[in-house]
Amino acid sequence: MDRNIRTVDDVLTLLDGLFAREADRWTADAAEWWDGFYADRDKPVPFFVAKPDENLVSYAERGLITPGRGRGRGRALDLGCGPGRNALHLASLGWEVDAIDLSPAAIAWAEDRAREAGAKVRFRCADAFALTDGDLAELGGPYDLIYDSGCFHHLPPHRRISYLAFLDRALAPGGHFALTCFAAGEAGEAGMGSEVPDADFYRESRLHGGLAYTAESLRWIFSDDGLTEIELRRMRDEPAESSAFGEPFLWTALFRRKA
Repeated sequence: MDRNIRTVDDVLTLLDGLFAREADRWTADAAEWWDGFYADRDKPVPFFVAKPDENLVSYAERGLITPGRGRGRGRALDLGCGPGRNALHLASLGWEVDAIDLSPAAIAWAEDRAREAGAKVRFRCADAFALTDGDLAELGGPYDLIYDSGCFHHLPPHRRISYLAFLDRALAPGGHFALTCFAAGEAGEAGMGSEVPDADFYRESRLHGGLAYTAESLRWIFSDDGLTEIELRRMRDEPAESSAFGEPFLWTALFRRKA
């Protein structure tokens, strides 16, 4: 007889277990799946390109995020960094960058790219939600910028609680949080990801490749976490010859935490 629910973390772990093992993309156990995903570096996956997100480039060009602000180099965290394309761009702009991912294969690829570019980024294979306050202090947090390109939409609904708690611990007062995630189809615009209600993911024990969000749902999720919306829009469609990555089936969002 199991009577092992005492804390919120116990409930979250229980809910993790309601999903089929092969559906896991968010716990440390998912590293093997992601390693397989990143094994073939020549696979025609759009975001395997060595280009930063167009919105990240735009934020910097418009001065919405800056690495200094008068107190030394800004600290940035690339959350779910994959092969490191956005981490390398941030480093090139003068940010002091940490980048974490569940997948050892992704981290190895990112480190190869950093060596080739001569960039200084601290890569770490880790589960962000398992990091203790001591781990964050060792990494150098809290951060002036947390950037997530494609991590959030792979979380099951209950792990939004973990995500918001992580932001609360890891984002410095006055810092920025930027996100790209799957956009639900609307007003003639194509979408990406599953649009079924949250409860159905638990009934079906899988996430169907990731969750789609509306602009309203993103505002609702993050508005009560001390974050002010700076910009929320569709990612721009970038042509193949562009120096930036862009796909219009993604949302891009930038928020600022109260100082």
